[in-house]
Amino acid sequence: MRTVTKDNITDVFMAYLAEDTDPRMREVMGAMVKHLHDFAREVNLTHEEWRTGIAFLEGCAAVETPDRHEFVLASDVLGLSSLVDMLHSSAEATSSSVLGPFHVSGAPALEVGGDMKRHYGGPLLLAEGTIRDTDGNPIAGAELDIWQTAPNGLYASQDEEQDTYSFHGLMTVGEDGRYAFTTVKPVEYTVPSDGPVGDILRACGRHPWRPSHLHYIIKAPGFKTLVTEIFPDDDPYLDHDTVFGVRDDLVMTYVEKPGSDFPDGMAISGQVNDPFLHVEFDVMLACAD
Repeated sequence: MRTVTKDNITDVFMAYLAEDTDPRMREVMGAMVKHLHDFAREVNLTHEEWRTGIAFLEGCAAVETPDRHEFVLASDVLGLSSLVDMLHSSAEATSSSVLGPFHVSGAPALEVGGDMKRHYGGPLLLAEGTIRDTDGNPIAGAELDIWQTAPNGLYASQDEEQDTYSFHGLMTVGEDGRYAFTTVKPVEYTVPSDGPVGDILRACGRHPWRPSHLHYIIKAPGFKTLVTEIFPDDDPYLDHDTVFGVRDDLVMTYVEKPGSDFPDGMAISGQVNDPFLHVEFDVMLACAD
């Protein structure tokens, strides 16, 4: 019989793993348990603090729903989501960024030049660009999944006043790799702070704000799927994103243009009389391994 002590418990844990345990499982679980044990020893974790941590996990589970992913949000505000993104981003391609907890699958088709603004108020934004490979060639037939908040700072899955796919669209680009759509200018917003993640933020003296952004998921055969966001350079929270999602190459500039410059061929019909915002943002995909 081997006596377990505070110094050898990590080794004992590893000895408990079956000999035929998957090697990657052994590596990941072993490292995770080692760091957990080292953490507890380093801070001399008390029973009360341990129970508080367990209560946090139970609280996340209690509020978790198909439309609210509190565990994802916890990963986001702790910087883990962004760290995993950065560990696996391709240096030669557009950076990845956090998926966030509010993506809705099955968005309706949105034609190139389509409109997501619809009846909503707020500044008109025309976003366009080209999806390219790392040599600069357009990627024909790439699929672009787009979503964002409404002008009230809420995603459709958070807001009973919006329909399920409000400010969501799924676009397939043509041979030229070009995408284009109109929408309302996104706004900065707060992540949900009425649950356990909000308790963590307040305990750490942190705010819940995110800079405004557009979400993209881009897929194309033969290329790595890219999950990313793009952010305007004038947003007040650009340098203080509570989920650490901003990357230098994901920052873009809105250019205000007169309505007379609004291009033909877009879904919005009739003359645009007021000034609109325009952004040109190309996306580069890395080849699949």
